[in-house]
Amino acid sequence: MGVERQAVMRAEIDVDIERLREFADDADPSIRRLAISSLDRVGRLLDADLREILKDPDRDVRCRALELAHRRTKIKLDDLLNDEDDLVVETCCWALGERPQSSASTRASLATIATEHQVPICREAAIAALGAIGHDDGLDAILQGMDDKATVRRRAVLALAPFEDPRAAAALKEALNDRDRQVRQAAEDLL
Repeated sequence: MGVERQAVMRAEIDVDIERLREFADDADPSIRRLAISSLDRVGRLLDADLREILKDPDRDVRCRALELAHRRTKIKLDDLLNDEDDLVVETCCWALGERPQSSASTRASLATIATEHQVPICREAAIAALGAIGHDDGLDAILQGMDDKATVRRRAVLALAPFEDPRAAAALKEALNDRDRQVRQAAEDLL
């Protein structure tokens, strides 16, 4: 383990907030990521800190910030749905799906990613988020995912679980005949 990593861990053990904040501005993104995690664990990562960290030039730091920010509903995450890095978009979808409440604009943005994003893992993550949110205005995007790649179809089947709409039931029944065994199994489990 590197000297700096050990120093971050020592600062966390000592609850040396000043030192942890210095590490959160380190040139090395792995040290920044570790420092923000440490600040969170000791209860000293502020919303203002997270808002700045969500703008970090390193994608892994932005992803870690999203993982920490999903519980903080006062922090707007939607902007990262347009990030240039697909891993950040995927993580942002997950974070938004973990929130207890969502706005109509958030659901619309997730639906757009679910139906139009070029990268399947982003479509899959957006569908999972819409399923976790369980609002009716996400159903059309989830249903469209039933015609996507196998990994997206699997996620779409699971995302249909909270919906009592007849279209969801019909899609699950149709999925019993899907060419992918895991899609069929997931549909069978839900029915």
